[in-house]
Amino acid sequence: MKVKIFLLSFLLLFSAFSPIRASDPIKTAGLGQQIEILKQEISLLQMLLLNLQSQQGITAQSYLVVNLSDDSVLLEKNFEKTYPIASVTKLMTAVIALENINMDDKIILTEEMLTPFGQSPSLFQGLIISAENLLRACLIQSTNDAAESLAYFMGKERFTGLMNQKAKEINMINTVFYDVHGLNPANTSTAADLVRLLTYIYENHPEILSITRDNNFWLPDVAGTLLKFQNVNNFYPLSAFVGGKTGYLSEAKQTLASIFDLNGEKIAIVLLYSNNRQADTFTILKQIRN
Repeated sequence: MKVKIFLLSFLLLFSAFSPIRASDPIKTAGLGQQIEILKQEISLLQMLLLNLQSQQGITAQSYLVVNLSDDSVLLEKNFEKTYPIASVTKLMTAVIALENINMDDKIILTEEMLTPFGQSPSLFQGLIISAENLLRACLIQSTNDAAESLAYFMGKERFTGLMNQKAKEINMINTVFYDVHGLNPANTSTAADLVRLLTYIYENHPEILSITRDNNFWLPDVAGTLLKFQNVNNFYPLSAFVGGKTGYLSEAKQTLASIFDLNGEKIAIVLLYSNNRQADTFTILKQIRN
């Protein structure tokens, strides 16, 4: 096990500090911003390595681990019990946006769109921005007003109505959405339903998963300075991470809906009401490998 940990540690460090390409915006960012970005990357790696070596049991009150190739259940606990899902909500937001909005459409941001807590300086009133860039901001940095802007563009009630309709269509029978970003703790689901959502995304919208792995997305602020949208999906440095979404609310604790590639097998891992989703995920990965 120590050898495996060392190898994974090396791979993590290599992936995080791979050479910067000439086209990367970070090369033109200010020194202070470059240092801050580097600090964030180092902090994430330290957390991943610390949690990789954790010996604790699984803290999530509900979890489900499924091999998507044959729908076999590998691990489970309370997988039919409903919990708040926080920003995991944005996976369904992405589905509805992709299926109902032309990603090339330009959206003018208004004061109402920018009201949710958790916004970016690069999204400001009067900005004309593509639906695609709003979707990327929503999935990568979990920017709440990016999700809100997509909903306002279609009409909030219609958008959330389509989210609940899609949930029924794909047999997420114990899921309900009241908003598009997950700030409302009444957005609830089960681990079983979220595996169904992951399966639908994997089969129909793999681009959503690709976006959630991206950590090189930048937009200018009102002064024209390029700012980075830091990926909050903590597993993005891992080559085995196919994609997924994290979330947090005090009412939901830490949540995760994700897919990993283990020796060519696509494994869905969903955690609800977790004290430490990173440690829980690594514990699960160790258990199903043994």
